[in-house]
Amino acid sequence: MRSTHLRAGAALLCLAATSTLVSCGSSDDAAGGGTTLNYWLWDDKQLPAYQDCATAFHTANPDITVKITQTAWAQYWQNLTTQLTAGDAPDVWTNQSTYYPQFATSNQLLDLQPLVDRDKVDVSAYQTGLADTWVKDGKRYGLPKDWDTMALVYNTTQLKKQGVDAAQLNDLTWNPSDGGTLENAIAKATVDSAGHNGLDPAFDKKHVKTYGFLAEWNDGSQGQNGWGDLAAANGFTYLDKNPWGTHYNYDDPKLAETIGWFKHLIDKGYTPALDKQSTVANSELLIAGKGSIMVTGSWTISTFLDPKVQQKLAFAPLPTGPAGRKSAINGLADSIWAGTKHQEQAWKWVKFLASPDCQNLVAKRAVVFPALKTATQQALAAHKAKGDDVHVFTDAAAAKNGTFLLPVTEHATEISPLVQDAIQSVILGKAQPGPALKSANDKVNGLFK
Repeated sequence: MRSTHLRAGAALLCLAATSTLVSCGSSDDAAGGGTTLNYWLWDDKQLPAYQDCATAFHTANPDITVKITQTAWAQYWQNLTTQLTAGDAPDVWTNQSTYYPQFATSNQLLDLQPLVDRDKVDVSAYQTGLADTWVKDGKRYGLPKDWDTMALVYNTTQLKKQGVDAAQLNDLTWNPSDGGTLENAIAKATVDSAGHNGLDPAFDKKHVKTYGFLAEWNDGSQGQNGWGDLAAANGFTYLDKNPWGTHYNYDDPKLAETIGWFKHLIDKGYTPALDKQSTVANSELLIAGKGSIMVTGSWTISTFLDPKVQQKLAFAPLPTGPAGRKSAINGLADSIWAGTKHQEQAWKWVKFLASPDCQNLVAKRAVVFPALKTATQQALAAHKAKGDDVHVFTDAAAAKNGTFLLPVTEHATEISPLVQDAIQSVILGKAQPGPALKSANDKVNGLFK
């Protein structure tokens, strides 16, 4: 989208948005002398919660109106980059740890630390580690809004058919040599067209009806939805330090072992080959009974526990590996565009988004876990009231040494395709894990020289 067509592009963006409080373009003075702030987010499932917050905020601040634009993930970042280049960005937007470093280092984000200090915002009230993710060289580029951890989600109907006890999934083990009890469960939950499971000598891996595991390979350089958690459970760490490290460790043999195990799953017929994967999302395949187990994040709870879903799905903890049970923990934040014409009003909105007044409203919707520890408990209670068992996600967050931060560094958007391409070459059988990952790692670390 070229700068000369920004207004037309913005109009298309408005058409794509599902919010009833939608406006595109930069903030303006609203009718009656008030201020209109433009706020962007990408998750349609969270949209109603933030409409609640915008309404409450306007009630408390009648002179400020918040207009929300919601756009799907991929288009979101493309539109944002284009708008920033044109100097016509939203006043406030939902930010993510992979993307924000490029905005921070190019001076496109407002430093919130002086405002945090002035208004005495207690950043220790957020889930441990989240607030520090958004700080570089003493400058703070966002206030936390939510967090997520990872777990297994499984199709109870498929597992029951194969005699896999769902209770066993709570104590799975894993290692890259024989796969532990995780691989055993996956094998048993894999069924061919003749009804043989993966442990049966008669199993036909060329005619699989239900895969025991649905792997995710379009997972960038972090592997949050796929290999990352098991790699961490095998002792792999991404960086020399996090956040803002400058040396990556993708050449670590512990990562190579992990990727090799995933390739082994394909060879055994327990998970689809990358070049033969369905165009349908793994979540839909699981719901349809085409798969039995996959890794997922807490932001997908409402997808899998939707009352309209006929297959019964449930969550289990990630398996325990040689280095323990490890889950990525990630969090979003709200950031202010450095070029906003309404800095004080934008700050007032961001401070409200990060406060109990908003995060308790988000908690009631039971879609994501808010960043504030007190609001997290309210979200858990809201899930329980609906009959949803989601404690594995909060257990993961609370476990001692049970979580790790996804990498926050410069060059993140350049690193992602380098690592993903290397891993996919291994999964496609075109390269060996060790050499492919070493080559990618050399290129990655070359970006920091």
